[in-house]
Amino acid sequence: MNTFTFHIPTDIRFGKDQVQCLPAELEKYGKKVLLVYGGGSIKRSGLYDKIRELLADFEISEFPGIEPNPKLTSVEKGAAICKEKGIQVILAVGGGSTIDASKHIAAAACYDGEPWDLVKDRGLVKKALPVAVVLTICATGSEMNSGAVISNEKTHEKLEINHPLLYPVLSICDPTYLYTLPSKQTAAGAVDILSHVMEQYFQPNDEAYITDVLSEAVMKTVIKYARKAMDEPENYEARSNLMWSSTVALNHLLTVGKGGAWSVHPIEHVISAYYDITHGVGLAVLTPAWMSYVLSDMTAPRFARFAREVFGVEEADNRKAAELGIQRVREFNQSLGMPATLSGAGVPEDLFDEMASEAVRTSGIASRAYIKLDVSDVKQILLSCR
Repeated sequence: MNTFTFHIPTDIRFGKDQVQCLPAELEKYGKKVLLVYGGGSIKRSGLYDKIRELLADFEISEFPGIEPNPKLTSVEKGAAICKEKGIQVILAVGGGSTIDASKHIAAAACYDGEPWDLVKDRGLVKKALPVAVVLTICATGSEMNSGAVISNEKTHEKLEINHPLLYPVLSICDPTYLYTLPSKQTAAGAVDILSHVMEQYFQPNDEAYITDVLSEAVMKTVIKYARKAMDEPENYEARSNLMWSSTVALNHLLTVGKGGAWSVHPIEHVISAYYDITHGVGLAVLTPAWMSYVLSDMTAPRFARFAREVFGVEEADNRKAAELGIQRVREFNQSLGMPATLSGAGVPEDLFDEMASEAVRTSGIASRAYIKLDVSDVKQILLSCR
């Protein structure tokens, strides 16, 4: 088990009506608030009106329109508003895209250079505005971690900015805010949560038994409740378990004692940077393809454990158990309505060579992943997903 430091400064308020604490908590940081959100869903649900009512005594500047796979141009605009208005705290109301954009805006607002500089060199992050969150989509876990993924439209790069100053100071997680979530977003979010855990579960160091057991519990929770949340949108048990699974999946708890680079996310980030597909959709296609590609006599015991502990596969032979586990992943994704191929997700094979090169160039997949992959390996995985 590797040496680690574990510290999370985020104040989590979980459950119904926790948004009531918002005025008192935001006031700790100032009265000038940048309200960041995506489309019109928070207005249709009534959450927007509720927040404006609670913050009636605050000076609110709004920045709506954050897109899925948030763009660098949005970060630039948001940072400019912060500087112009003297913003003291950012309130992100939404899911991972809104939160990620808000984190980058928070750092860019305190930096005199180009915001993309902070992605290329996180050492340039010296200060950031505080970010508070009201979560409306469970998927990325961005509400309790220090990372943010941003797309640069000009360079076709989708990269992470990560710094301890970017932990949200407050995250309000009310499962009832998920009731109006479209079924497709629930499905894509569940796949993303499962993938986050799998990325940390399949690592070179498999001696962190307690971390692995925690990971298996989170994965079983996602599998148990994802379809139920789609079929019964107002099932509080399903929504609350998925929401907390999303947070735990990527708040660093499941990576302690392990470490290593991720394998599937770097490939999907390149695909969605080029084709702007839903992140969870890309992961649904790529994850079982990666599993099949790296399955060998060496990896079979690990994949077999995954199959037995997470999906309840009863097969003594490790290789056969591993293959059944991979099939269960495919079946789970398909049960949520996810496509099985990249063409089904609207991705042609024209740029496979270029995307394979980018995935390797922009990640540690060739040097620190569970199974090291070079450009030719990544291309073969992409080809298997056609």
